[in-house]
Amino acid sequence: MKAVVFDEGLKLDNNYPKPVPKKGEALIRVTLAGICNTDYEITKGYMGYKGILGHEAVGVVEEINDEDQSLLGKRVVAEISYGCKKPDCPYCAEKLYRHCPDRHTLGIWRKDGCFAEYFTMPLEVLFEVPDNVPDEQAVFVEPLAAACEITEQLHIKPFEKVIVLGDGKLGLITALTLNAQNIDVMLVGKHQNKLDIAKAQGVETCLLNDLKVEKTYDVVVEATGSISGFETALALTKPRGVLVLKSTVAASKEFNLAPIVIDEITVLGSRCGQFPAALRLLKSERIDFSPLISATYSVDDAIEGFEKNKEKETLKVLLNFKKS
Repeated sequence: MKAVVFDEGLKLDNNYPKPVPKKGEALIRVTLAGICNTDYEITKGYMGYKGILGHEAVGVVEEINDEDQSLLGKRVVAEISYGCKKPDCPYCAEKLYRHCPDRHTLGIWRKDGCFAEYFTMPLEVLFEVPDNVPDEQAVFVEPLAAACEITEQLHIKPFEKVIVLGDGKLGLITALTLNAQNIDVMLVGKHQNKLDIAKAQGVETCLLNDLKVEKTYDVVVEATGSISGFETALALTKPRGVLVLKSTVAASKEFNLAPIVIDEITVLGSRCGQFPAALRLLKSERIDFSPLISATYSVDDAIEGFEKNKEKETLKVLLNFKKS
């Protein structure tokens, strides 16, 4: 089968062995997949991973190695991590597979990814896609679930003010998601064309240069991935407010954490999310991710798609695995 593989370098392998589902697993034929910045970071050495890349995909179940055949022939998406399933694992018991110490993560850690014609995953992390949700929307389920994770972790009251910093994929998806959940949210960024995507779907927006930086927000979501973004987020969080970190910030300079103590700010790390809530949101058609799609490439042109993903103005690049 065709597969996008990283092993010291990135390449398209036209003869990669087709996977065989283990007991309790399904074989999924990929139709559409999305390139994530994490995929790019892996090509620079992140996680020390080697193998098939990719963790955002939608496909059709073609084979199931289990008595439960209910998903056979169904269109599905897969949560990216599965755990050890040991009876004494508290994370697996709560389906928090992403925190299981012995987890496997699709295309990132100990598990071949979905940038291939086929991949396998355990049945417990597969979810059927609603009929009214096209592949081009379903492929966004993983980052959408990550945005939904905020309200799974934190109860945001109807009267509270929320601000999201960063107008890249992460910030846009987060702002669109919170808005679809009827939360009073404003998106701040440096690029009017990106802010307009959110504005067209009812999100209040503001250019960073026009933002009045005051400690007036109950919840501040940092999605810039930069130290300056973190510092601005901290300066916007009111006393006893919550600062939500959605991006991983590698400190390249010293910065002052004293306001966290002085203003008694709660800092909340927020990463992946569970898929059911995201799929319900897609089914309701409250969000349209089409404007985020910058380009779609066939699997044969996947390497070119990775190059496109590096461009500053690119939001989302998709890989098409459908037979022509």
